[in-house]
This record gives sequence, C-alpha cells and structure tokens, in this order.
Amino acid sequence: MTADTFTVYLADGRRLEVLAAGPDDGLPLVMHNGTPVGLVAYAPMVDAAARRGLRLVMCARPGYGDSTALPGRRVADVTGDVAAVLDELGAPRFVTVGSSGGGPHALACAARLPARCLAAATMAGVAPFTAEGLDWLDGMGAENVEEIGAATAGEAQLTSYLEAEAASLATIAGPEVADGLGDLISAADKAAATGEFADYLAASFRAAVRTGIAGWRDDDLAFASDWGFTMAEAGAGAPVAVWQGDQDMMVPWAHGNWLAVHIPGAVAHLLPGEGHLTLGITSFGAILDDLLAMADR
Repeated sequence: MTADTFTVYLADGRRLEVLAAGPDDGLPLVMHNGTPVGLVAYAPMVDAAARRGLRLVMCARPGYGDSTALPGRRVADVTGDVAAVLDELGAPRFVTVGSSGGGPHALACAARLPARCLAAATMAGVAPFTAEGLDWLDGMGAENVEEIGAATAGEAQLTSYLEAEAASLATIAGPEVADGLGDLISAADKAAATGEFADYLAASFRAAVRTGIAGWRDDDLAFASDWGFTMAEAGAGAPVAVWQGDQDMMVPWAHGNWLAVHIPGAVAHLLPGEGHLTLGITSFGAILDDLLAMADR
C-alpha cells in the first residue's frame, strides 16, 4: 500500500511534513515516532493498520525533515499540530500510539485532546524525567545516559553531542544498525534488527537527521523539562494502555511500570522477553486491537 507525504501549513506560519497510508476513510491512527526517527513508514505496520480499517498518520515533529523547528517546544505542544493535521484530513476522531520518545506525545493527545482522542497507547515510552520514585537512568544503555546528561547540561552541550552522533546516522545501512546501537540494544532487540526491519530502522535514522539535529535536540530538551500535562490528566482524558518489555535497554522496564501505576485507569501490558524494538514486530497487531477495543471500535 502506498504512502502519501504532504505538507500542512499552520496558523503560526510553520509547516508540518505529514505521511498518511491506508484507507482514505479509515479511522486515523496517529503514530508518534521515537527519538530520533524520521518520517518513514514500515510496510508491515501500515498493512496491520489497514487490515483493521485504520489509516496510519505520522507527523514529523518540529525540526525533523521539512517540519519547521519550534525551539522551546514542550511535549504538550504536539497536540495543536495533531489537531491541525486531523482538520486537514477532515477527521473528527482518532486513536494514537507512541513508540519510545513518541510515548509522551501519545499521552499528551489523551490529556489535551479528550474530545477527539478515543484511545492512546505507549509502546516502550519514557516516563517523565522528574517522575517521583523513579531512577530515570537506571538500567539504560550508556549512550542514553550520556545523551540525557548532555540535555540537562544545556542546549549548547546537547547540540555538540548530537551533531557528532548524527554524523554516523546520516549514512547508516540496515546491516550496521544492530552494532551501531551499541549498549542500547539487548539480545532480544539485536536478534530482531535484521533484514527488512533493520533496513526500515536505518532509513528512519537517516531521515531523522536529513535536515540537521533540531528535531532531535528539541525532543531531548522537552523530555528533560515539564511536559505541560500530568499523568492524571492523561488518564482522565482518554483510555490509555502501557506496553513495555523487560529486555529494554533504551527505555527500561521501570518506566513502563511507573506509567502503569501513575496513569489512572491505565491498562498495563508488561511483557517478559520483549525488548525496545521487538514490540513493533511481535505486538503491533495486538496493540492496535487493544486500542480499538478501548475506543469501542
């Protein structure tokens, strides 16, 4: 199934690069990509959504690809962009899933767009950096620890760090992904990062840094700051599910546990043996089925 890329022009003068794939009359599945991930569709995910009558919609967050950067943005700011894209598509309602760094953005939709968001899911999504009772860095691979350390040190140090990292991602190929992720990848994820899936990951990394590191940088700064909404608001806004594996070195198991406990009414799917990347292969269909059930669709 083909994917169409188009531009949405916003009232504040910014532009958003958007990708949509699947039935034109399908319920939008707004998918928030991780950090750093560009606007690339993975065919098996598109097909899984289409089989369920869902139209996959992805927006390049500000600073990624051809989307205008928005320095100082908070996680909650994504909701205005999502609403504008849905208006462009003529879609009053949607469901949403966020992977890794996309997880907080899916929760923002639950909190801030309760009249439109029917259900939200985080897939190996991070918890708030200031989460009480959570050692945020415990169990993370060394690269993530270094990156968030640069983010908390300030924009200048983070920019320098990410520019060096982006140089290797700009030309990465599928067979290089598993080794390129270094300490961030568990044995379960390393086994998954092969073939078509590895090629997709490499393409998404290349796309993420195609126009620079502004989107990646502003993601990291937003994660390390106040998100602009609370977990109580997320739970009150729309039904929420939390999906997390215990073999995750990018977003450790404790993050999923914390979200499941602190989002009122959240349904927890805490899966032994699953990693950070594997959920997108082994569980994506189940995640979609769960979203539709929560949305009474």
